[in-house]
Amino acid sequence: MATVTGTDVAEYLGRGDDFELATLAGRHVVVVTEMVKAYTRGKGFDVANEPNTALAAVIVSATARLSNNPDGTITISVDDYQTRKTVFEGFSLAEHVILNAYRRKAT
Repeated sequence: MATVTGTDVAEYLGRGDDFELATLAGRHVVVVTEMVKAYTRGKGFDVANEPNTALAAVIVSATARLSNNPDGTITISVDDYQTRKTVFEGFSLAEHVILNAYRRKAT
């Protein structure tokens, strides 16, 4: 099983040497891990509450979006220049594909 850290997320974003980002991502990893655990109802986690590698990938990916734009800014405009930022609005389609493989569903 794989422990996800803030450093893993910072490295995923190509900013492994950014201590502030790694620290922020470390706090966000805890939240996203709980979201994943709740979504799968604990399936895919071992007895030490560590996710398997597939769920760890989802945690890293979702945490990266949250940590890259923690204040949820959608657009930034300066004069005629405008940029649109990624906002964390839950799990992506690709993440849902992985999560749904572990989700327990009522029959």
